[in-house]
Amino acid sequence: MLNQKQTRWAVEQIMLLFPDAKPSLDARTPFQIAVSVLLSAQATDVSVNLATPALFAAYPNPAAFAKATPAEVEPYIKSIGLYHNKAKHIVAMSQKLMTDFNGIMPQTMAELTSLPGIGRKSASVILGDAFNVPAFAVDTHITRIAKRLKIAKEKDSVLQIEKKITKALPEDEWINGHHAMIYFGREVCSARQPNCQTCPLLEICAFGQDYVKQS
Repeated sequence: MLNQKQTRWAVEQIMLLFPDAKPSLDARTPFQIAVSVLLSAQATDVSVNLATPALFAAYPNPAAFAKATPAEVEPYIKSIGLYHNKAKHIVAMSQKLMTDFNGIMPQTMAELTSLPGIGRKSASVILGDAFNVPAFAVDTHITRIAKRLKIAKEKDSVLQIEKKITKALPEDEWINGHHAMIYFGREVCSARQPNCQTCPLLEICAFGQDYVKQS
């Protein structure tokens, strides 16, 4: 297992590899970021970005969504998986924003996770990308990387992985580290056929060393 110093070094190497890593979702306002993040669950960012321009043209803010029914929202997001539940969550989230938050996206973890459809990972993305509040969202890419590098144990939960990485990194690296690790997971440490041969972390990665031997 990597210790805190080694974990920080590994993540910072990934950040050096992808210094320009940015959010992949196309959204302009904190609310649109929240909707896009909600839609991205078990879907690709590409599919979300294809659907949201028409969606946001029809429903640009919480007030507009709050007046809609899920059935009215569904046609705009039908190309995205789980669109029935996502439409319900978007409408319910918008209604709660109007009744409890005056139509303004809250900026704390507790308040964000009180919204329908928003869990800890989604709230962390919203905090970081919409408000530049230090947060570290752990997705499937980061989970895979953390376990392959032995930053985390195979049985560790998403929350345990988050705590191990954020304990090792300074707060001002959390947001960029999150985005860089996602890029790294997509382009280098992919689920299938990872590019271990050219990975700058091969020297500390037992998974990668075994993969290279078997290739």
